[in-house]
Amino acid sequence: MAEGMAMVLPHQVTRQFPMPSACPNADTGRMAIKHWPEHDRPREKLVKLGPEALSDSELLALFIGSGCNGLDAVQSARRLLENHGPLRRLMDMDASRLRKLPALGPARACKLVAALELASRHLLADLERGDSICDPGSAGRYFKLRLRARPQEVFAALFMDTRNRTLAYEELFTGTIDTATVYPREVVRRALLHNAAAVIVSHNHPSGRAEPSASDREITSQLFEALGLVGVRLVDHVVVGDGPPVSMAERGWLKRDPFART
Repeated sequence: MAEGMAMVLPHQVTRQFPMPSACPNADTGRMAIKHWPEHDRPREKLVKLGPEALSDSELLALFIGSGCNGLDAVQSARRLLENHGPLRRLMDMDASRLRKLPALGPARACKLVAALELASRHLLADLERGDSICDPGSAGRYFKLRLRARPQEVFAALFMDTRNRTLAYEELFTGTIDTATVYPREVVRRALLHNAAAVIVSHNHPSGRAEPSASDREITSQLFEALGLVGVRLVDHVVVGDGPPVSMAERGWLKRDPFART
């Protein structure tokens, strides 16, 4: 396909999510949390053992604070995860959807969204201050944070210098839930504008798995050729969806060792 022509990224298949297992503290029944043994109470457990010792429902219960409809906070959190989980799916909801959930409501939903945004900003801070992206895993985590919750397909690019340090992040094309039209010529133009030596591109699959399609691979090939004509390396094309991001460089669909600095 000639340079500058559009490529449409196709619909992806929706993935079925497994339900989480029951909480190990089920034997506490409907007893109020304050009457639980101290080593089972989420707050005390976090202080003594650290947050990694808590289950998903226990961590979520600390946000909920108190239960409803005869359930304590942990039971309410567990029901949330059973009905709207797993955790990643729940955390990807925007504030308007979260505040409609019975166990949350507007105030708790806003607190949860604010906490998630703080966590994302913390993880993005190192890259956005000019640190290098040295491997596909770093690129995948970066774009996952950027694109995972977007309801429509977005095609984005990270422009870098000769040492793979970030210069700019841009969302170049936006589509519907299952397609986005990509113009290689525009990607080249933005790379030249930023005086970039290398580019990592990414797009999300809001409605399905992160597995790249044939069209994804075709547009990657077009971008590789178009950017190469002006001396810019296409380092990777990362696809974000359910589960871990997929790196086309890691799959071997780009030249060997694309993360090597020139």
